[in-house]
Amino acid sequence: MNGPTSGDYLYLREVVFSHTQNVLEPSHDHLFQSRLVGLLHRHSLSRLDELVHLLRAAKSPELERAVAEAMTINETSFFRDCRSFELLRTEVLPKIIEDCRSTRRLRFWSAASSTGQEAYSLAILICENFPQLSDWNIRIEGTDVCAEVVQRARQGRFHRIEMNRGLPARLLVRYFDHTGESWVIKPEVASLCHFRQANLCGQLPFQECFDVIFLRNVILYLSLETRQTLLSAMHRLIRKKGYLFLGSAEQPPDRSLWTTVLSGGTCHYRPI
Repeated sequence: MNGPTSGDYLYLREVVFSHTQNVLEPSHDHLFQSRLVGLLHRHSLSRLDELVHLLRAAKSPELERAVAEAMTINETSFFRDCRSFELLRTEVLPKIIEDCRSTRRLRFWSAASSTGQEAYSLAILICENFPQLSDWNIRIEGTDVCAEVVQRARQGRFHRIEMNRGLPARLLVRYFDHTGESWVIKPEVASLCHFRQANLCGQLPFQECFDVIFLRNVILYLSLETRQTLLSAMHRLIRKKGYLFLGSAEQPPDRSLWTTVLSGGTCHYRPI
């Protein structure tokens, strides 16, 4: 056999879409080879076309889900797009704190948390800049469709190369413990963050509303219909005075639900 055909790649893209609603273009086909190498090894396969044959023959939802999870975008770093975090520190959080002074309760959601850097960045920002919140009820939820990265996020253990991306040295020393080749998030930060597996295009695991939702660099990969459905769900899960952060290249498809706020060279959105 000569390797995967265009039909094989189409089948793989359809598998990913059926489980995550992520739309992969043919220009992304080369990613299958690198991202599925671990899955090939676990099933004693050497080529992608063999995996496609197994998928077609087995009709296994578990195997399909493993393919879809391996293809999700897990690019992340601490304080990624620092303008969003600076806006959160200087404008958004002071307003939210004032609004919630009577309840002393804050809820944040990192909706595509990957290995946890975004959620932990939120926790570090709070610990570093708002010591008056030390006795507040604060919870940062992190969700991701991929079980493997959720488990890594729960461990809060990061390699040196991950620590060198976006995290100032003073915060590294203050909020992490150095153990061998890794850095582990300290308990006072880790205790604010809670991670679980969730498919944003399926049944969302929350009933309560959030003060801040980070949904960055997610909807860019979804169909228009799926974007509309997801942002409608976010609208139901955000407080009336809450804030939604999207990626710099993203905006809500239904502008009747959200108002755009431009500040500090970056956009965020508030529910209407």
